[in-house]
Amino acid sequence: MKIEEQKEIISGFKHLELLANQVVEGFISGMHKSPFHGFSAEFAEHKIYNSGESTKHIDWKLFAKTDRLYTKKYEEETNLRCHLIIDNSSSMHYPKLENNQPFYESKIGFSVLASAVLMNLLKKQRDAVGLSIFSDKYEFYAPEKGSDRHHRMILNILENLLENTKIPKQTDTITYLHQIAEKMHRRSMIVLFTDMFQNEDNEKLFNALQHLKHNKHKVVLFHVIDEKRELTFDFDNAPRKFIDVESGEIINLFAENVKEEYEKNIKKYFKNISLTCAQNKIKYVSVNVGANFEKILTTYLVEKQNFG
Repeated sequence: MKIEEQKEIISGFKHLELLANQVVEGFISGMHKSPFHGFSAEFAEHKIYNSGESTKHIDWKLFAKTDRLYTKKYEEETNLRCHLIIDNSSSMHYPKLENNQPFYESKIGFSVLASAVLMNLLKKQRDAVGLSIFSDKYEFYAPEKGSDRHHRMILNILENLLENTKIPKQTDTITYLHQIAEKMHRRSMIVLFTDMFQNEDNEKLFNALQHLKHNKHKVVLFHVIDEKRELTFDFDNAPRKFIDVESGEIINLFAENVKEEYEKNIKKYFKNISLTCAQNKIKYVSVNVGANFEKILTTYLVEKQNFG
């Protein structure tokens, strides 16, 4: 069964962990010999089990054949630390979904499932994960840990984000990226999900992103957008009322009258973000809501390989 078909069957966010696991398993099964060093699903050899060791990695199939206990010896045990950051401002809860739409077709839903997918892969590789959530306040923080209990706690927090907020929450990206950076003491991979909508000037924003890189952290920025509406401004030409979900500001207009100028400016803004990230050695990846997660997983594995 294709990943897309599995997604359609599992439409409720209560199945977040199961859905994330299916996405990862589908991705792994679609790969031939992994080109990524340290991908611990690939083990190189076995070693004899010694009394007192954990039984977690005993190869029971080999035991059935040989009547001797062996454990799988993995190619590389990395102890990576990964900190996920999610922007939970009101603009991230766009677009408003219809009853039959899957949750990952909103920006927050896509970010939540993408985070759960990365967590699943981190767990398979026995790496530690932490989480920060911000909007107009620093909503949640958990340091990097690798225990099952920690994973379950973070998954529960992620599920709670999928409840549509009724209260408008603006974005204070700069303040809270600086605060998050101050909490990151041990070298980590930092993965940020945001739509990059903020009122401050770009220089201040990129100073905050640069702060995340202190102590030789690696920063990956997933720019989450609704391409149809936010990039190409694909609306019919009926008169429409556009409402800023964070400030409440209202503009009445015909989409056709501003479409060309809007597309010109938004593409210029996105290109500037991409170039500035490249100059600051921040990995920038634009992702569309509702897309498959191959780009997310491939980016993570390549960046992990380069993390050193």
